Amino acid sequence: QVQLVESGGGLVQAGGSLRLSCVVSGSIFRIDAVAWYRQAPGKQRELVASIATDGSPNYAASVKGRFTISRDNAKNTVYLQMSSLKPEDTAVYYCKVSLRESTWSLRKDYWGRGTQVTVSS
Repeated sequence: QVQLVESGGGLVQAGGSLRLSCVVSGSIFRIDAVAWYRQAPGKQRELVASIATDGSPNYAASVKGRFTISRDNAKNTVYLQMSSLKPEDTAVYYCKVSLRESTWSLRKDYWGRGTQVTVSS
C-alpha cells in the first residue's frame, strides 16, 4: 500500500530553478535507495540522480553541478533541487523508491506518477 506523491513541477524560464518533492507513505519498514528519473517525449527514461541510505548521491553527467538530490528520512521525503535549468531538462520527472514493507518482505521498487517540468528558452 505504498504511495509516492510528487510535486513541484511547472513551467520555468531557462536559468531558473525548481524543487521537486516526493513524499512516500504507507507500509514502510525501511527505505533503501531513492532516485529521480526523467523522460522526454520520444526518448527513453533516464536516470537523473540517486541517493543511498547513507546520503551519498550520484548524478547523471548532464545535470551534475546543477541538480542536488537529498532526503529527509524523518519525513520519508525525497527532494530534487534543480538550478540553472536548460530547455534540454524539459521532461516528466519520476520518483523511484526502493524499500521493504516489512522485515519479511523482499525489496521492491515503487514509482510516482510523474510531474511535468518545462523549461522555456
